[in-house]
Amino acid sequence: MLQSLTSNSCVRLIESHKSTWYFLFLVLGYILYLIFGAVVFSSVELPYEDLLRQELRTIKKQFLQDNECLSEERLEEFLEKALEASNYGVSILNNASANWNWDFTSSLFFASTVLSTTGYGHTAPLSDGGKAFCIVYSVIGIPFTLLFLTAVVQRIMVFSTRRPVMYVSTRWGLSKPLVAVVHATLLAILAASCFFLIPAAIFSSLEENWNFLESIYFCFISLSTIGLGDYVPGESFNQRFRQLYKVGITVYLLLGLVVMLVVLETFCELQQLKTLRKMFYLKKEKPQDRLAILEHDHLSFTSVSHQTNSTSLKEDKTKDVPFVSVPVLASPGGDDPMIN
Repeated sequence: MLQSLTSNSCVRLIESHKSTWYFLFLVLGYILYLIFGAVVFSSVELPYEDLLRQELRTIKKQFLQDNECLSEERLEEFLEKALEASNYGVSILNNASANWNWDFTSSLFFASTVLSTTGYGHTAPLSDGGKAFCIVYSVIGIPFTLLFLTAVVQRIMVFSTRRPVMYVSTRWGLSKPLVAVVHATLLAILAASCFFLIPAAIFSSLEENWNFLESIYFCFISLSTIGLGDYVPGESFNQRFRQLYKVGITVYLLLGLVVMLVVLETFCELQQLKTLRKMFYLKKEKPQDRLAILEHDHLSFTSVSHQTNSTSLKEDKTKDVPFVSVPVLASPGGDDPMIN
């Protein structure tokens, strides 16, 4: 009996806090996914890093042997300065001296990466004034960009998702959730073709050192706003129509970001994903639940009041009862010793 009561109480506790348990499993799964990514990246990339370090040591040692007049300390100072300049987008190589990082088109490209939070990192402000302006510009510009993208996506969703799904489900009498799933799949395929596959083919033909995989990698890293900065188009030596190319990349990034948001919003409106998300959310208190709680509290208060009133009435009745005197027992003769 005791075991059955305990098991029933445990079941009721789990059922009443189901969303909390789902949320804890979600947090645990996310942490395990982070650990999984760290293990895979470490096992894949660490051997390449070690090989590159060995190659650099060999080249440096050979260079010092060929140039005995140059000390290792002077070489370290030179390399440190060159790497520091490279972090700001300034290269010491002769074939990169013709490309300016802060002409108008390059600055426009930089502003778009800042506002879209892509941030490749290949170019950064050099002066204190530029860094201060970048902070102020981002504080105002990033919420402005979010507002702009939200308004654009909301208007596009009406014509790209909601009306087509409603028209097909009404015209052919199909299930609306089924039509929404098929529509979202087709929209994702179309977006991947127009903003990943076709641009990747164009980038692989325009960029000399990029293959098709590296071009798709750049498209995904850019449109997902990760922006690692290891691949940046338009930075090669003697790039033809470089300024026009930079403007085209800026337009591509903004349009691609809008399309990615439309696709994500389309998937988020699927009934299956809504049900999945609700598993991890806190349940909102419904108006009916509030009324039930208020009625329960009112009934509890009323019952307590009735009990209090009945108790007070009983006490009052007890007080109003007149005192009854007990007759004195006496024997007829008056000489009973027990009575006396």
